[in-house]
Amino acid sequence: MHRKYFFFDIDGTLTDDATHKIVPSARYTLKKLEESGHFVSIATGRAHYKTVAFTDPLGFENIVCCGGACLVLQGKVIENDPLDRSRARSILHEADECGLGWLVSLEDSDTVKMKDYRFLEQAGLRKELTSYVYDPDLRIDALPEIFKIYLALPKAREETYAWVKSHPYLRMTKDYVVYQHDEKKEGILRMMKAVNGDVKDVVVFGDGKNDLVMFDPQWTSIAMGNGSEQLKKQADYVTAANVDDGILKACRHFGWIDPAVDDEFPL
Repeated sequence: MHRKYFFFDIDGTLTDDATHKIVPSARYTLKKLEESGHFVSIATGRAHYKTVAFTDPLGFENIVCCGGACLVLQGKVIENDPLDRSRARSILHEADECGLGWLVSLEDSDTVKMKDYRFLEQAGLRKELTSYVYDPDLRIDALPEIFKIYLALPKAREETYAWVKSHPYLRMTKDYVVYQHDEKKEGILRMMKAVNGDVKDVVVFGDGKNDLVMFDPQWTSIAMGNGSEQLKKQADYVTAANVDDGILKACRHFGWIDPAVDDEFPL
C-alpha cells in the first residue's frame, strides 16, 4: 500500500448542509482510509475550538484549522498562529477612522471583545453563538495576540475603503466580514513537513470557492459534485455530491479503498 495524505474540508464536503452532520459514508470512508494506513486530516477555516467540537466525537486526531494557522497532530496542537500583529492593529485603526464597528477574538473560544457597540448597531448580532465582552478601556495598541477581526462592512461598501483588502477576509453575511487566516495550502504544507510526507501524495477534498486555496497542481485535488463550478474547473477529479457518497466513490475510483472489504457500504 502506497501511503496517501488526505485532507478534507468539513462544511459541504464531509457534512450534509441540511443536517450539518457528517455523511455516514464519509465517516465510514475516513475510518477505512486510516485502517488502510493512510494519513487522514481535516482542513478547515473553522477555529480550533469549533473544529474539535466536530472531530473529537468522531475520533479524528489530525487537523489543519483556523484557515491553515493551526495544526493538530495526533490530538496535540503543534501550531496556532495569530494574525500579523501590526497588520491587525492597522486594520482596527483604519476602521476607527472610518467609523466602522469591530469585534476582536483574542483567544480560542467564542468570546469576542468590543470597546463600543458600533458593530452591533451596524451589523447586528453574529449568525452563530458568540459571547460578547464590552470593555470601554480596550486599546488597540495594547491588544495581545489577535486571532480574528469581525468588521461591520456592508457588501455594497467593500470597494469604498482601499485598506480593507490589506489582508485576506471572508464575507460571512451581507453585513460584516471576517479577517482570519485563509492559507489552507500553507497549513497542509507545514503538516506534511511535520509528518515527513511527500507533497505529491497529498489528496484534498473540497466543495466551495474558499477551498480553491488548497487546490494545487503539486497534488490531487477532488471537488464534490455539489461544489462550486469554479472549484470543479480547478479539480483533477469531480466526484458525486457529498450526500450521494461522493467521498466513498472517489476513494473506490482511485483504489484507495478496496470495494471487496466494504462491508457496510457494498457496491
